[in-house]
Order: sequence, then structure tokens, then C-alpha cells
Amino acid sequence: MRIRFGVLGPVVAEDETGRPVDLKGPMHRAVLARLLVARGRVVLVSDLVDDLWVAPPDGAVAAVRTFVAALRRGLEPDRPPRAPAALLITKGPGYALSPPPADVDAWRFEQVVLDPESTLAALTEALGQWRGPAYADFPDAAWARADRARLTELRLHAVERQAAARLDLGRPAEAVPDLDAHVTEHPWREEGWRLLATALYRSGRQADALAVLRRARELLTGQLGIDPGPALRALQSDILTQEPHLDGQAVWTRAAATYDRVLRGGPRLEAAVGLLRNLAVAGPDGLEAAREQRAAAVAAAEQLSDPELTARVIGAYDVPAIWTRVDDPEQAGAVVAAAERALAALPSDAHPTVRARLLATIAVESRGTTEPRPVACAAEAERIARELDDPGLLAFALNGVWMQSFGRIGQSGRRDAIGAELVALASRHALVTAEVLGHLIRMQARSAVAGFAEADRHAAAADALAARHSLPLVGVFTDWYRALRTDVARDARAEQAEQAYRAAAARLDRAGMPGMRAGLLPLALLGMRVQRGLPLVDEGGFGPYEAWVRPLLSPGMAVGDVPDPPPGPLAEALWCLVARAAVDAGDDAAMRRARRALEPAAGEWAGAGSGLLTVGPVRPYLDAIDRRLSRRADRRAATRPRPGARTPGPHPPA
Repeated sequence: MRIRFGVLGPVVAEDETGRPVDLKGPMHRAVLARLLVARGRVVLVSDLVDDLWVAPPDGAVAAVRTFVAALRRGLEPDRPPRAPAALLITKGPGYALSPPPADVDAWRFEQVVLDPESTLAALTEALGQWRGPAYADFPDAAWARADRARLTELRLHAVERQAAARLDLGRPAEAVPDLDAHVTEHPWREEGWRLLATALYRSGRQADALAVLRRARELLTGQLGIDPGPALRALQSDILTQEPHLDGQAVWTRAAATYDRVLRGGPRLEAAVGLLRNLAVAGPDGLEAAREQRAAAVAAAEQLSDPELTARVIGAYDVPAIWTRVDDPEQAGAVVAAAERALAALPSDAHPTVRARLLATIAVESRGTTEPRPVACAAEAERIARELDDPGLLAFALNGVWMQSFGRIGQSGRRDAIGAELVALASRHALVTAEVLGHLIRMQARSAVAGFAEADRHAAAADALAARHSLPLVGVFTDWYRALRTDVARDARAEQAEQAYRAAAARLDRAGMPGMRAGLLPLALLGMRVQRGLPLVDEGGFGPYEAWVRPLLSPGMAVGDVPDPPPGPLAEALWCLVARAAVDAGDDAAMRRARRALEPAAGEWAGAGSGLLTVGPVRPYLDAIDRRLSRRADRRAATRPRPGARTPGPHPPA
């Protein structure tokens, strides 16, 4: 059972369902908090005694041992008698508590705050973990003082980073309330004053910005006896002269969202969408902002009642897509619907490029579906692009063709060919993001057939392009690929694979790609255990993969009721889990169904075509089904009467 700990407020512990662990009395809670402060290091019993009592009573050592024993029972209630503890362990003359970093709120918080790439969403989520002062139960404890001070300083820094991220995303008004409270409570934070004045200025409140700077000067000089630093002095001068740089480096990202400006002209709107396309590949915050502003841009274009303009705005967002589950299904559906409306309204003399970009958009945004329409759109977009001999359009169309290539299992060869064409096309015409996409597609396709040496080369090529052209999100995929490589290495231990997957997941947590992130780490760890024959651990949190994981983890659940997995690079892996559950349950119909689905991928590694994880080669799953069906057939044959043999019947009448 997984236990999560909280120290950002009163000290708490809860299980994976959110139920609180009974921590008994305040002394038990103090022991737990003292061990968490130590961060996995051994705390001597003598130190615990000194920390818990000013004047230790007789029997203090025995009391500490009693507290620890009670904590163990609460933290590991299912541990068999006399079995060694796994979480709160005895080491020599002391104790150590070593939960994973993700299971302690303070450790998660500092990981996000200390990462310079953390997004606004990640920072906001991290700050939301605070329930009060750190170690609130022990405000006077000397052993908590240093950690409390460090965490408090990190929290102040996080508030300022959150505000700076809002400014960078063109959302200054959102930053004002939190910053106002921040500087009121912590008036010595000059960075807080600078950010507040900047946010007010960018919100059109120049007078308020200057008033804040005057207030800062009065507090700093009156309470601390110091003059404002050079940053605040320079800001005041710049506001008075309305220096252009105060509008912010990211002001252009707001073009698509500034509705009244957008409605004055289509050309400006088209230019803004072109900038959003670049923003989407520039980093996690950029990706989030681009998604948000793209929806506004499409809505604004439709307001202008110009089908060709709307079509150009929709089709201009040709950002490469490498994952088959969208980050925002509602927005993707709205974009597809708008593209269909634009297609229907296009005049007959519209340029074929406009039509092809709408078709490619439908193909790229319609992911994980078996509907024929997106497949047809992808094929038509590719045909038009080839007829026009337009490299950029062809790259966009091929992205749509690739996205719609998952309707059938076992298509890694076809996808490898698409990736190869993308790499060749993009390198000839300097289409950097399309070239990266091609390398990532080939990395996935080669992984599907255990061609890891070639996959390594494509991962390295994608990383090199990303470093040269500042494309940080590429590393999310290549980091996960290297975790997969660790997993499939011949000499890799389960602990090494788990560590690699968790490290990759930590970066994905801050990547701004929820459609990829949801359920991926638990699925990867389950696959790692399945292929090694290890006991399966139900960590929960499987998200969109729950339906295909649950029958394996919950024996007795009807496997036949599980729907077909959605098209995508993990379909083979999910089918293999269904196959394993069907074999375990002895469900003939489910076994035959899984076998039919998996047969086209018999020579592949299940899930490795994602470049992220695997549950092992497909062939052993097929063999297991065949063996189980054969044994069952043999048993039925053995009980069937042989031809000519007499069968028991009623005795003839006397």
C-alpha cells in the first residue's frame, strides 16, 4: 500500500485512496515529522529522545520504540507478523523513513520550484499543496526550524515565479491579487514589489504601478532603513517614460486572445496564429498558452464570416503531433468542427492549399478513433500536397497520415516509411520541426521491432536538432525512450528500470501535455513487472488505461466485457494485458478475441512502438493463449466418448 505524507501544514499521512492514517497521539506525529525532516537518513534513538523532550523521562527510549512500532502498524497495516518493515526501517541504533520523493508534499514542492523549466500550471499546483505553515504542529521545535525556514523561502520564491510566468503568458491582471498579498505580508521582498508594479502597468494601471513603487520605498526605508535597489529604481524611471520593453517579451502571444484587436483585421489574426505555432514548440508554458490562444483565434476568425480566412487561420497551426491522445479533447473537437464548417463554406475557387490544410487539421486532431472520415481526410490532404509539390503542406499532411495509421495493429513498417519520408523531405527544405517529428516517428517504429540501435540514432538526431533550435519538449520523448531502453536492457534490474521511468515521468509532469501524461507511469511500471514475471502491484492512477489494466489486477472481473483498446501506439500493449487476464481467467472467447487482434503484431514488442514503454514481445502472449486453448481442447477431447464405445444408460427392464 502506498502512503503519502504531508508536512506543508499539519503533519498528515494518508493511503492511496485518501484515507488518513491513524497517527495516534502528538508524540507519534512528532516522531514521524522528525524522520521526514531527516530525508531518509538514520535518526539515532538518542537524538529522537533529545528532540522529543526537554527533560527526557525515565523510559524515554522504550517510549520512542513504542511510538515507532505504532507508526509501523499504521503505515504498513498489511505487513505479516515478524516480516521486515519496508517503509519505516530499523538501521543500527536508529530509524529511517524513506518514502519515494513523489510521496512527500514538501519534496514534490521543492522539485517543482527548483526546476527552471517548471510551467505556470506546475507552480500553481505546487503552491496549492500548502495547507498552512510547514510542520504547523511543531512551531517551536528546534529540529524543524531549518527545514521550515528553507521551505518558507522556497514558497516565497514560488509565488514570485508564478507571477512572472503569468506576466510572460500575457496575463498580468491574474498576477495582481496574489502579489499584493505577497508584498503586504513580506514587504522586504523587492522582487515581489517589482513584479506587482509591472503587472499593474501591463494591466493599464500606470498610476497604481507608481503608487506601489512609492509604497515600497516608504516601507523599505521606514521599516528596514534601506533604499530600494537598482531594479526598483529603474522600473520607476521606465514607467514614467513608458519604455516599450515594459510591455513584455511575450506580448505578441496575446495577439490572438485580444478579441477587439483581432476583429479589426484578418491579416493581423493570421500573423498571430503563425506566432502561436512557434510558441507551441518553445516550451511547456508556450504550449499551454498556444492551446489557449488558438481556441480564441479560431473563434475570432469565425466571427468575421470569411470562410477562407477562417480556413487559413485553422490550417496555419501545423504544429507537429507525436501522441495519439489529445491534451484537450474538448478543444480538439471544437477545432475539427470549425474545420468541417470551413470546408463546407469554402468557395469552389478557393486555393487547394487552403482545403488541404483543413483536411490535414481534421486528420491530426481526430486521434484515437476508428472513424473513416479522418483517414479519408489524411489521404486527400496527402494527394493534394503531392500534386502541388508543396513541401510544407506535404509534411503537415504526412503528420495526419501517420496519426491515422493506428487503425490496424502491426503497422510499424508503414509508420517507419512515413518517418523516413518526413526526415528526407524536411532536411531538404529546412523544415526543422517536421524533421524532428520524422526522427521521433522512426525512433518509435524501430523500437516496435526491437531495432534499438537504429532507434538510438534517431533519438540522438532529434535531441541534436532540439538543442540547436531550442525545442525543449523534444527531450520529454527522448527521456522516456531512454527509460524504455533501460527497461529492455539484458542486464537491467527492475529497480533500475523503475528509477528511469520515474525520472522520465518527473519531467513529463511539467511538460504541459496532460493527454500523454495521464496514467503513463503506472502503466510503464506495470509493464516492467509483467514482462519480468514479478508480482503485480496495483498503484492506481491508470487513467485512460484503467479498463484494460483492471481485469489483470482484479481476478474474477469479466475479461469479455472489456472494449477494444483505442487506436494508438499502446494498443498492442493493452491487448497483451487483456490476453494475459484472459489466460489467467480461462476465458476462451476473450483469448480468441485477443489472439485475433494481436496476430498482425506477432513479430513486434507490445507498446514499444510508443517509444515509451513495453510489456514485452507479443509472441509469448500468443503462445500462452495457444497453449491454454490446446490444453482445454485436449481435456474436452478426453472426456468425449470414442466412436463405438458403449455409454452408460438405464438398466433394461427385468
